[in-house]
Amino acid sequence: MMDWVQSLPVIPSVAFLYVVIWLRAGATYLLGRGARSAVNRGKVAAFLASPKVERASAIVNKWGAPVVALSFLTVGFQTAANAAAGLNAMPAKRYVPALAVGGLAWAFIYATVGLVVIAGWFELFVHSPWAAVAVLALLVALIAVVLRHRRRTQRMLTPTGTGEESDTTGDSSAPDPAPLNSTPQA
Repeated sequence: MMDWVQSLPVIPSVAFLYVVIWLRAGATYLLGRGARSAVNRGKVAAFLASPKVERASAIVNKWGAPVVALSFLTVGFQTAANAAAGLNAMPAKRYVPALAVGGLAWAFIYATVGLVVIAGWFELFVHSPWAAVAVLALLVALIAVVLRHRRRTQRMLTPTGTGEESDTTGDSSAPDPAPLNSTPQA
């Protein structure tokens, strides 16, 4: 299929991939919505409880539709983000625009640079399998280093290591102090 898509001019290629992403991401969102109301058992429960989906759910809960749109610029996170949007029952009026923007960016990137990079790697593999494997290993190592650095940085930023702020006062019943720039109410 890559050869067929690559043989198309850019606009039809982007249009085809845009339809593909609408079908794939939209189906993932709808499956997440359906799974939300379905019984948690078997593979569905395992997928919903996976660390990727739980992390994506937390991020989608915090940031909403922009996360869905930006997830299309990642590899491996977009499916989890779309499923998390469905699991969290993100309203369609917020999800659809995010899918439209992010999906268009994905289709454009994949139709232009993405397919060229994949085709280039396969060409390298044909000429030198060892070099192609080395490039892939270097990419995996780079991703692992970045992810490890992110985890370490996140742990250093959160005292409890849970990603939640801790209460340093010890008294959760005390009212929040007034903001510094607030004026007294009469």
